[in-house]
Amino acid sequence: MNRRHFLGSAALMAAASTVPFAVGSTALAATARARLLPPALNPGDTVALVSPSGATDEPFDLQLAQEAMEALGLKVKVAPHLASRYGHLAGSDAERAGDLNAMFADREVKAIICARGGSGAARLLPLLDYAAIRRNPKVLLGYSDITALHNALLSQAGLVSFHGPIGIGSWNAFNADQFRRVFFEREQMQYANSADKGDELVQRRNRTVTITGGKAQGELMGGNLTVLTALAGSPYLPDFSGKILFLEDVSEAPYRIDRMLSTLRLMGALDKVKGVIFGECTECDPGGGYGSLTLPQIFDDYFKPLKIPVYRGAMIGHIRQQFIVPVGGKVEMDADAGTFRMLEPVFAA
Repeated sequence: MNRRHFLGSAALMAAASTVPFAVGSTALAATARARLLPPALNPGDTVALVSPSGATDEPFDLQLAQEAMEALGLKVKVAPHLASRYGHLAGSDAERAGDLNAMFADREVKAIICARGGSGAARLLPLLDYAAIRRNPKVLLGYSDITALHNALLSQAGLVSFHGPIGIGSWNAFNADQFRRVFFEREQMQYANSADKGDELVQRRNRTVTITGGKAQGELMGGNLTVLTALAGSPYLPDFSGKILFLEDVSEAPYRIDRMLSTLRLMGALDKVKGVIFGECTECDPGGGYGSLTLPQIFDDYFKPLKIPVYRGAMIGHIRQQFIVPVGGKVEMDADAGTFRMLEPVFAA
């Protein structure tokens, strides 16, 4: 579950090599692009499985990912370098960027499903053809390291994308239901944690905790905290002004969470947002040694002074059951109830 270890053709390689590094050097400011909604997805459509980040060490997982998409009623096109390997990466940067550019350009493909996260997606950001992506907008789904893509697509193309399960992840009943409701039924979702006590007298799992109460509205932005803060100082990080910031992480000691939130505060990002939703920080327990601040203490230190609505515990992150949320979609959050909801459709009419 660790984010660091988590989860072609010559023509495509040639196409990737023609995408100049100048794409990155001429990347536009986050405020320069109007929001762009992808076309809706329907049963029977073709989706592409791509690997923009880490390589998959078990080829059978890729077969399971394809079978899961087919079980959802979709046709699957496998990107040429889906099973490639270059060190810890799923192929070279040119190969992985070439797959993404090709799948966005492919008129048959209606959505792009990232097979896994891991590490390496940020290496592709200067190689993506954002002008072509704007001409061919479509759904992109993934989380963890895919945070780099979500933020680049939003800042450079204005494209709303979706933070949620990866191809090789668990497609349990909850995740499959989220997929159908968001993509097939186009439901304007109300995101409320599952209320299942199991055999406990009171519910313990999937509880939300209010840090500062209240409601706020704005566009969602964020994702994995580690990946998000690694984009600091680049043109691929969207403007935080007026946003609802959502965050999650995995296998990071509290002092590292503290350091990353400090980065967001020092760069002025936290002062600009209208609300914060923190999902799960999985396996983020203090290590041995002299001692550590706890996560609740860290959250209080950074979020309470903002005097904006904040809650933690949303079903977002490296967990088995997770929400599918629109990055760039307009939402209203209720920190007292521990919920948020879409305010507008997230697909083109």
